[in-house]
Amino acid sequence: MNTITIGIIREGKVPPDFRVPLTPKQCNEIQTRFPNVKVLVQTSPIRTFKDEEYQKEGIEIVENLNDCDIIFGVKEVPISYLIENKTFFFFSHTIKKQPYNRELLRALLAKKIRLVDYEVIKDKNNKRLIGFGRYAGIVGCYNSFLTYGLKTKTFELKPAHLCANRQEVEEELKKVILQKDFRVLLTGFGRVGHGAREIIKLLPIKEVSPEDYLTQSFDEPIFAQLEVEDYYGRKDDSQFMKSEFYSNPELYKSTFKCYVSITDMYIPCHFWNAKAPNILSQEDLQEENKRIKVIGDISCDIAGPIAATIRPSKIGDSIYGYNPISGKETDFMDRDAIAVMAVDNLPCELPKDASEDFGDELLKHVLPALFGEDPDNIIERGAETNFSGNLTDGFQYLQNYLEGKE
Repeated sequence: MNTITIGIIREGKVPPDFRVPLTPKQCNEIQTRFPNVKVLVQTSPIRTFKDEEYQKEGIEIVENLNDCDIIFGVKEVPISYLIENKTFFFFSHTIKKQPYNRELLRALLAKKIRLVDYEVIKDKNNKRLIGFGRYAGIVGCYNSFLTYGLKTKTFELKPAHLCANRQEVEEELKKVILQKDFRVLLTGFGRVGHGAREIIKLLPIKEVSPEDYLTQSFDEPIFAQLEVEDYYGRKDDSQFMKSEFYSNPELYKSTFKCYVSITDMYIPCHFWNAKAPNILSQEDLQEENKRIKVIGDISCDIAGPIAATIRPSKIGDSIYGYNPISGKETDFMDRDAIAVMAVDNLPCELPKDASEDFGDELLKHVLPALFGEDPDNIIERGAETNFSGNLTDGFQYLQNYLEGKE
């Protein structure tokens, strides 16, 4: 049986990303589970797991990955790091025709590299198999409560990026103080939404149905998590049909306004289609009875469905204020300001935990198909480019993007 050599590339994107696709223990596990696979790790001064930690697990540290067959990274690999005729796994951020990565995709084709993009690795039912969404939800929800404590001057939490790990984050949550009629609303039930739930479930907050959230009074902190039909309705007021909404979202309108006067904190965790109506408008936030003080926008669609999300924020400076009257940024502590948390790389705040979670998914869903049988063709369907220097069949729609025509 021929040996397959895989490599972990050093992250080269600026600003730096400290995450890894596979932890030292996971690299060791790979070599145990797949005896014909050898793992090499390119030396790096920045990753959250140090070179020595890999070496302690028996993993060889190398200067270059030229001898590898398959190379794993996290973020976009700089063009200068690409090696011809190899298979690369990373988030390329090209499938939505992002203009800033057009040259990267051109280089992948020119070097005849097979790119398998994590974002499009899906099962036979077209459900994504791998991602950092869970930890985006975990960190984003924590940051939202941190923001609420600062905005209301009721408690202070240690920023997630200053915590050693998730365990310390959970200890910090014991400092949270909420008024008895506190209400928080989430939209979205994907990886991000479920990650956010993990944090809320650690707090003394009762879950209620969307209907009860709208119609009932409570003498304790509560939260509701909304499905898409809870905040969108058909323009002609006829019955909501989920399949139609996803195929023809222009037939629908937002009904979110009814929550504005009864919600203290809103945490968007949804996936939003740019063809769908906006969810929360500037006009909605101008209502005199508006109660929302904090929006923890984990989804972070800039100038999109949430009017208050006017820019991404940064780790270490994660909060800005939004004035709903002017529509402009202001000090988040201003009386009329909504405090907005909109960090767009949330998993980076807990890089060890996020990396371990991501690597577990690789081990469970991807590597068995990569090194063994792949009856559902998840690797083939996730490959954006091939060794012939062409886009694969599922990604021919990117041709005009490549040529600069769109």
